[in-house]
Amino acid sequence: MNDEKQKAEIQKVILREIEITKKTVIELKELTSPIAPDCAIGRISRMDAINNKTINEAALRKAEIKLKGLELALQNRNDSDFGKCARCKNEIPIGRILLIPHSRFCVHCAS
Repeated sequence: MNDEKQKAEIQKVILREIEITKKTVIELKELTSPIAPDCAIGRISRMDAINNKTINEAALRKAEIKLKGLELALQNRNDSDFGKCARCKNEIPIGRILLIPHSRFCVHCAS
């Protein structure tokens, strides 16, 4: 990937995704705070709150993994291997990089 215009566009996409993902992580951390046992909600509402907390915790883990991948992509964007599949070493199409900048694999190897 030698085109400077493409590299600048990729950097812009990565920075935007990092900003969005950081906001998502903050929101999910708030949603996964402990549910106080003395909270005045009914038994069913408490069960729903616990279930929602579990779902939000899974989403938080996924968002944190995405954020680490984005930060790694930003750090490695000027490396000679950036834009190459980590498995098959073929070029990853620019469309995929712009859509999923933290992906290290081509569509075929990601399947």
